Amino acid sequence: MKLAILAANGQIARLVEDRILNEDQFKDVELTLMLRNTNRLANLKNTPRVTLVEGDLNNPADVEKAIEGQDMVFNAVIDHDDGQNRPTHNIINAMKKDGVDRLILTNLLGIYDEVPGAFGKWNRDMCFGGTVSDTDAPVVSDRLAAESGLDYTTLRLPWLNDRDEIKYTITHKGDEFVGVSGSRKSIADVVLKIVADPTFGSRDSLGIADPDTQGSDRPVY
Repeated sequence: MKLAILAANGQIARLVEDRILNEDQFKDVELTLMLRNTNRLANLKNTPRVTLVEGDLNNPADVEKAIEGQDMVFNAVIDHDDGQNRPTHNIINAMKKDGVDRLILTNLLGIYDEVPGAFGKWNRDMCFGGTVSDTDAPVVSDRLAAESGLDYTTLRLPWLNDRDEIKYTITHKGDEFVGVSGSRKSIADVVLKIVADPTFGSRDSLGIADPDTQGSDRPVY
């Protein structure tokens, strides 16, 4: 399998890359890693199975270069491009142009106003200015993916921490979000489940969080 990771220097992206390069179950996965400055991943420059591509998600030509010839695309950053959603448009357009179908798209909790209680209000205030709107960039990004015809998975991330524990529950669109926080290692684990089995999360929106944090009114670090 050939996997493109966009925004490949992010913390979750790095966890995914490390496991792919070091776990036997992923020994046949080749990585194309796009980031603004490839020097940040200079340690992988001469690594077998790794191709580094310098590029900007807002530049269609850069995105096309990274996606060409891939089997799956993981965008490891949330699209916050209000009013334009250039990253999401560029990814979808490049995938359709090159016949790449499987997309994993990072997003955030609350895009369906699915987070309950005091924490839900706090999250709306922090992420959406108090009210979730159909025009908010993360909301639009998810809608574009769902309407694209691609085999997409939206990952709705909780408030993240760096705990070593991999522990999470998954909810789906239409479900109440469970938990408030989760580890970056847990999010990486979900991505890797999709890499190992592309049918996992197919054409779905997955809410991910540590269920032990349910009921907190603030993120758990």
